Amino acid sequence: MSMMKEFKEFAMRGNVIDMAVGIVIGGAFGKIVTSLVNDVIMPPIGYITGGVDFSKMKWILKPADDSDPKHKIAEVAINYGTFINTIITFIIIAFAIFMVVKLINKVHKKEEAAPAAPPADVTLLTEIRDLLKNKA
Repeated sequence: MSMMKEFKEFAMRGNVIDMAVGIVIGGAFGKIVTSLVNDVIMPPIGYITGGVDFSKMKWILKPADDSDPKHKIAEVAINYGTFINTIITFIIIAFAIFMVVKLINKVHKKEEAAPAAPPADVTLLTEIRDLLKNKA
């Protein structure tokens, strides 16, 4: 089997395509949640905490030095505010995924709980058997 044919079979498997769709949708969902955290959740938290903008919070280890235009030194800082935003984003995404999985499990339980109706053939044969039994 040629390498291209083997790769084509691998790439066209249902699971691979489903996974690719999930990754793309997951990336888009991540951007939505990031916007939710940065643009909707964090501003009120900043307002409650006295106008603090978490995304700008940092611990400066070495300040920037641009006194000499030829040898600019960039600031060295730990951006813990961005880290706080990322943790909140993660918690929201994890909770949303938890709710989706919980919903899917609930739907699967309902499908399993519903007893399957016997096929029409079996029902018809059962009726014929009962009629023959009554005549005998």
